[in-house]
Amino acid sequence: MGGESEWMEEVAVIMAAGLGTRMRPLTDETAKPLVKVNGRILIESVIDGLKYRGVTQIYIVVGYKKEQFSYLTKKYDNIILVVNEEYTIKNNISSLYRVCDEIDGKNCFICEADILVEDNSIFDVKLNGSCYFGKMVKGYSADWVFEQNDRGKITRIGKGGTDVFNMVGVAYLQSRETAVLSTHIRKAYAEEGNEELFWDDVVNQNLDKMELTVHEVSSDQIMEIDTLEELAAVDQSYRWYFIKEETADES
Repeated sequence: MGGESEWMEEVAVIMAAGLGTRMRPLTDETAKPLVKVNGRILIESVIDGLKYRGVTQIYIVVGYKKEQFSYLTKKYDNIILVVNEEYTIKNNISSLYRVCDEIDGKNCFICEADILVEDNSIFDVKLNGSCYFGKMVKGYSADWVFEQNDRGKITRIGKGGTDVFNMVGVAYLQSRETAVLSTHIRKAYAEEGNEELFWDDVVNQNLDKMELTVHEVSSDQIMEIDTLEELAAVDQSYRWYFIKEETADES
């Protein structure tokens, strides 16, 4: 397919506003989505995958070190930067709220910015319905997971589960689901006490109104990199952070 999409026009949102605290001190200077992994910039690996599919418009929601992302609008011709000024006081529900009007009633990918897409073909598939991309993890996982019924419909999105699919940072919502999600993101955002919600929490609260399944991918196709330790395990050039700490402890 190679980006020559034969389906309805698709847009995408990339969530890139966060502080990236678990990757400090690296992220004291560089926004986490702009970190290089084996020579590739994280967010560019996501953009390249979306472009490979033929996504027509990509909205990148920025906050922390937002000025560092400006080069993307020159490098790519379908990027719109959207600023979330609340990134320090509200969770990523505030980022998705900023683009509700842009995704409402459209087929849309919603992607994290701190993932490494190593195989663009994960986007080059026919998706017949709304879904989260997920990788199967045997045994217990404390990460975000999906529980499903016997028809494969997602019945719970949350942390912790055994022998279930784990979230990998990509969701695909068709027009019906983006209409439902946009409505309930707006409602949740307007209510006090929801400042700590993830947008996935809003999906979980409204699964009875949405049809979502899991599209399986493998760990060698897409990788979430949350911490400096995980980064160093993938890219040995970052080991010096730990060598420096070890040297300091010995001195």
